[in-house]
Amino acid sequence: MTMDEETIVIVSGLPRSGTSMMMKMLEKGGLEVLTDKVREPDEDNPKGYYEYERVKELPEETGWLEDAKGKVVKVLGELIKHVPEGYDYKVIFMEREIDEVVESQEKMLKRKGMDTGERSKEEMKRTLTEYSRILKRRMNSHPDMDVLYVSYNDIVSFPKPVIESISVFLGGSLDTDKMMSVIDECLYRNRAE
Repeated sequence: MTMDEETIVIVSGLPRSGTSMMMKMLEKGGLEVLTDKVREPDEDNPKGYYEYERVKELPEETGWLEDAKGKVVKVLGELIKHVPEGYDYKVIFMEREIDEVVESQEKMLKRKGMDTGERSKEEMKRTLTEYSRILKRRMNSHPDMDVLYVSYNDIVSFPKPVIESISVFLGGSLDTDKMMSVIDECLYRNRAE
């Protein structure tokens, strides 16, 4: 399947919300992904991060958007607010139970030997919940963005209807069976109680 050559598909969300899994699903479904593979797979993302380093230069550097036309690119949640007007965007914004996001982030930081700080999990949950609201307001008010919110929890637990809705959102021609094959229950390691 070839995307409309002018449309840029963006996968975004808070860290540890399933953005890498969604990138792999869309690639398997038949879309071309824009990634440079600089960030290699590791214990936290054994199937890869699917990032494109130039995206991290937003808002100063936007030239890469021309290369993203007709493709899928991952834009981290904190950068989605800097995506400029003037392009046609289809955004898949990944959501996940906030307890799971906090737990997963904490484990990843500890594995990397980084200090998780003195903030409590409750403070982190409040901060991330509010930040997610801010990002949604900005995306919903962006004149060039059409946004689909996708629950990581639903896609892992009840994938078929969620994957079908993604296919419809992106034109209806994705290979949904191949997308289903990406879901790996073994990687759902930080479940909410």
